[in-house]
Amino acid sequence: MSFADAAQAQVHSATSVPAPREESGAMQDALAGLAEVERATAELYRVVDGFDLASVREPSLLPGWSRAHVMTHLARGADALLNLLTWAKTGVEHPMYLSMADREADIAEGGARPPTLLRADLDAASQRLAAAIRDLPATAWEAEVAHPVKGPILAGRVPWMRLGEVWVHLVDLDAGFGFADVPEDLHELLLNEAVGVYADREGVPPVRLEVALPDGRQRTWELPAGAGSDAPVISGGAAEVIGWLTGRGDGSGLEGRVPTLPRWL
Repeated sequence: MSFADAAQAQVHSATSVPAPREESGAMQDALAGLAEVERATAELYRVVDGFDLASVREPSLLPGWSRAHVMTHLARGADALLNLLTWAKTGVEHPMYLSMADREADIAEGGARPPTLLRADLDAASQRLAAAIRDLPATAWEAEVAHPVKGPILAGRVPWMRLGEVWVHLVDLDAGFGFADVPEDLHELLLNEAVGVYADREGVPPVRLEVALPDGRQRTWELPAGAGSDAPVISGGAAEVIGWLTGRGDGSGLEGRVPTLPRWL
């Protein structure tokens, strides 16, 4: 090889190595969210891998849904969030679901599948979403997309929405996993997310939540936002409060007069 050939080979080698991708603050936050989603998904797999045909047909905590329905909903939920990331990346509107009728039909169809197909579907959908999160350009995380219930959101919220979805529906599987089993370092995050659901909703009774976090701290939230310090006080542990806020508990373990909240998402 001549000197010129060697020099050209060196240039080619240098230019063939991709430059590190610039990461914005929003992108870093999204990737941190993905890491938490993968931790939650590993726990989800630990639970569902123990299901046989009889197990997936058993009722979940959601009225009218079996465990198979919940697993299918988690798979289609990942695909729905993928649609939002496609929207953020392309600028072309991609709603989470074409229609609520299509969403319900997909879940109903999944309710009849055997465990192996349910697990494969869930894994494939989870992997598609994870790949989209890793590949989304840094600038796209600041794009505004629309959630059918929450309204306009930034794409950077998508991984954190998936995180809450996985933990809550893991509880819905009614397979011995409760909110007290969610990693303690995530209780405050789930409380923030749950309180945020009711921030601007109509019909939310004024409540002041005084919550004991697993690390010994006490935190206070108001429902709805700006309810004021004169709102009735409800107090209790984080797991119990999360269960009540998400409609997975009646709040009987909380102190204070517990009102009825509007239907969860």
